[in-house]
Amino acid sequence: MLDDKMIAKLTKKAIRGHAESYGKLIEHYKEYLYKTAMLSTKNEDIALDVVGDCILKGFQSIRSLKEAKYFKTWITRILYNTINDYYRKELGGDNIENVHIAMPEEAVSSEEKMDLYQAIDMLSEKYRTVIILKYFDELKVSEIAYVMDIPVGSVKAYLSRAREELKHLLMEEDLYEDGISEYTSIRETGSSSREQFRASIYPEQTKQSKVVGY
Repeated sequence: MLDDKMIAKLTKKAIRGHAESYGKLIEHYKEYLYKTAMLSTKNEDIALDVVGDCILKGFQSIRSLKEAKYFKTWITRILYNTINDYYRKELGGDNIENVHIAMPEEAVSSEEKMDLYQAIDMLSEKYRTVIILKYFDELKVSEIAYVMDIPVGSVKAYLSRAREELKHLLMEEDLYEDGISEYTSIRETGSSSREQFRASIYPEQTKQSKVVGY
C-alpha cells in the first residue's frame, strides 16, 4: 500500500521517464481504474480494454503531468476521455451519454419500484459522472472539474441538480438503503462517504446536512 509521500515520489520519477515507477503507480491504482470503468460502462470487456488503453496513454503522456500530487486525478481524466473515445470510434459515434451503469447479477425484486442503483443509472451522463466521481471515487470538486474539463461552478451545479433528481426518484427510504448497499459493493466506498451521500439526498433525516468538501 503506497502512502501519499511514496506516490508523489514515484510520480516524479515516472515523469522523468522511469518506467518501473509508472508501473508501481498503475499497480496501486489498477483496481480503482477498473472499478471506475465498470461504473461508467456495462461491459467487463470494454472496461478492461479502456483501462488498458488508459494505462498506455498515461505512460506516453506522463511527462505532461505538471504536479506529482495530482497523478490520480490526471489518470482518471485520461480514463474518462478513453471511455468516450471508445464509444465514438467503436460504436459508430455513440458516447458514454448512452451507456448505463452496469447492473449487478442479483436482480432487484419486481416489487421494488426504484433503488439507488437504478436511480443513478437514470441520470444524464454529466450528472451520473459527477455522482460517481464525488461519492464513489471520492474526488474533490476541483478534481472533478479537471477530470471533466469544466469549471468548478459547473461541477457544483451538476452535483446539486443530480441530488435533486435523485430525491425525486427515490421515494422510499428502504429502497434507498437497498440501493446504496448494492451500488457501493462494486466501488467498496467507505461508510463515511455513504453517510455523506445519504445526507445530501435526505438532509431532513440526518444531523449531517452538509457534505464535507462541498
